[in-house]
Amino acid sequence: MAVHRQTVDLSGYPELVVMYLGMRVRRPKGLLRLVGLGPQIQRSWKVRPDGLLLHEDLLWSLVPLEAGMRQYWRDLDSLERWTRSDPHRLWWKQFLRDSGGTGFWHETYFMAGGMEAIYDDMTRETGLARFAPVVDARGHRFSARTRTGGAEPPTVEPVISEAAYYGSGSGT
Repeated sequence: MAVHRQTVDLSGYPELVVMYLGMRVRRPKGLLRLVGLGPQIQRSWKVRPDGLLLHEDLLWSLVPLEAGMRQYWRDLDSLERWTRSDPHRLWWKQFLRDSGGTGFWHETYFMAGGMEAIYDDMTRETGLARFAPVVDARGHRFSARTRTGGAEPPTVEPVISEAAYYGSGSGT
C-alpha cells in the first residue's frame, strides 16, 4: 500500500515566524539555571501570549545537556512584543548580565523570507554557525529584526539597547 502523504496549507499565515531555541549547560552551575528556567518558561507559554500559535519542547542533547523549544508565531511583531514584556524581558536582562554557566542560541525563519540567528556564550558552534561565518552581534546585527534586513522599525523598545549593552562606543 502506498504511503498516505499530506502537507499543510500555510496561506493563512503569510507572516509566520518559526523559531528554534536552545540552552546548553556549559558548567555545573548551568544545570541549576536550566532546571530553574524550565517551569517558568512553561508557565509563560501556557498563558497563550498573543500571536503564539504553538510551542514544542525539545531535547537537543544529553551530553552536554541542551534543552530547547520550537515556537510558531503569527508574526514578528507579536514575537517582539512578547520578548520585550515580563517575564521574558527579565530573563533576558539577567542572562545578558550573567549566563549562569549556560550558552543560549536561537534561529528564526520567516515565511515571507529570510532567517536570522544569535549565539550567546556558546562554546561550540551549533546550527547555522557550523557552516556560516560567525560575526559579532553589533550594528545592524544587534537585533533579530535588523539581522533579517527588515526595514520596518520595531513596534516595541528592545530589552537593552546596543549602546547600553556595549557602552556608548558601539560599533556597526
